[in-house]
Amino acid sequence: MGWRKKLGIGCGGLVMLIILAAVAVWIWAPWVPPIVVTPPGVEGRRVDDGTLLGNYYPGRGGGKRPALLVLGGSEGGIGSGITKISKDLARQGITVFNVSYFRAPGQSNKLEDIPLETFDRAIQWMRMQPEVAADRIGLLGGSKGAEAALLIATRHPELRAVVATMPSSVVWAGVNWKTFISHRSSWSVGDKPLDYLPLASFDRKTISSVYRGVLAASDAREKAAIPVERIAAPVLLICGDDDAMWPSCPMARQVKARAGRFGHPKVTMLVYPNAGHAVFGSPVSPQRLAKSHLDSLGGTNAGNNAARADSWRQTIEFLKKTLMQKFCRPCGKP
Repeated sequence: MGWRKKLGIGCGGLVMLIILAAVAVWIWAPWVPPIVVTPPGVEGRRVDDGTLLGNYYPGRGGGKRPALLVLGGSEGGIGSGITKISKDLARQGITVFNVSYFRAPGQSNKLEDIPLETFDRAIQWMRMQPEVAADRIGLLGGSKGAEAALLIATRHPELRAVVATMPSSVVWAGVNWKTFISHRSSWSVGDKPLDYLPLASFDRKTISSVYRGVLAASDAREKAAIPVERIAAPVLLICGDDDAMWPSCPMARQVKARAGRFGHPKVTMLVYPNAGHAVFGSPVSPQRLAKSHLDSLGGTNAGNNAARADSWRQTIEFLKKTLMQKFCRPCGKP
């Protein structure tokens, strides 16, 4: 009471200050991750033709190279982590197009009703590049990017490989970083939203349990299921058994079970204990491991880092078998 008198603020003024502070915090939205569009660096080039935005990295080696469309997750834009993965893949001899599909200049700030035709155009654009072997194209996506990758693969029987890390077995509601909750589908086809599983409410502490509860209880799960039986290419699924973002391992098991019921596609699943949502990516050096925060979304720093080292090795082996059989000699060892 005393400080309000000194400042000359009555109850009405105090209420107004609280309202203004709440509005300021809402506008500032400190919980929203920053929008990042990482430069391609000297190894690659920026693609921005008005319909596609991304970083393009020609694969090391001569002649036409196998290629991957690489998709990041719910952070949007082009993050530094997915950029490093893209560069590392290019050094293995794989041409990479890391395309942004939301939260970049000229794009929606919300992951809602993103047209799958965006990725159709990206695949067609890759086919037209002189250094790309058009008959040896695959997909790699993480988290929401893995959800997209599995959906895209159902539309493209010509693809040769799919790598889905921290994957989903269903279409989920979109991502609106400002409000947390979205009441729209993540994806659309022909301007029509795909069927999806809705999320009622959550915060950062309960997000995984909410996903798990909806996945287990929803009567609409089959309607929202990704029809992986339409995928022609072999699929590699990678997940951490302690994923605190969403239940990627239970969903990976659902993808594998559905493929088994239909007899295809061939699905390989890598499950890592003591690893979470940071299960895939470039391993961190021992000197930086303690401050890496790989454990921020489940697992331990050491568990996630060990999973990264093993899953990276197995991913390169998988891609050599599916995409690189004609090209692996000049690539060198992974």
